[in-house]
Amino acid sequence: MASSYPPLNLQVRTPRLVLAGATDELLERLIPVVRAGVAGPGPAPPFDDPMSLYADSPEREWRWLRAIWAGRARVEPGWWRLYFVVLADGEPAGMQDLIGQEFATLRTVSTFSWLAPRHRGRGIGTEMRAAVLHLAFAGLAAREAASEAFADHHASNSVSRALGYEPNGTGWATRRGEAAPLTRWKLTRDRWEQTRRSDIGLTGVEDCLPVLGL
Repeated sequence: MASSYPPLNLQVRTPRLVLAGATDELLERLIPVVRAGVAGPGPAPPFDDPMSLYADSPEREWRWLRAIWAGRARVEPGWWRLYFVVLADGEPAGMQDLIGQEFATLRTVSTFSWLAPRHRGRGIGTEMRAAVLHLAFAGLAAREAASEAFADHHASNSVSRALGYEPNGTGWATRRGEAAPLTRWKLTRDRWEQTRRSDIGLTGVEDCLPVLGL
């Protein structure tokens, strides 16, 4: 059933997956993935502070849900964040977000995503980023997309490189309370157009534009 709130009806479809507006029903289907753990062990945690996915269960799930609910509620022309559940073969596999700040004027976006450990290494991370970039550029007429990742987060940096992003400087952030270097990337509309795909479909964009102040 369609929602009365247009951002929850947005969908991006590729031959491999669907990005579906993060309704509560879809979030509930993702809870087992969040409970099982997304950040994973190892010396190079992928997320900056603060991050609910580092918390112990069940606080992890509660904080994760509260953050999404709060972000969904704060949608205005000056700032918005669109949350999508990634469906791979119909199964919830992670999340992909698209963030705009003063978008009507600047036409720039940034992205954030995570993928369940068992779905990694299959090209899904690249496909879901390509999908949300299609929404940004083809659906919302973005001028530029930005991304950043810790310098040792090789998977995320590889996705940016594969999709045509260019290096855009460095920075610092904390993870688990420790400082770590960031690699920043940008993708201009001209570079995106060079590899624009014709097999990605959008649903619900027109109805969503007034909500975003467009």
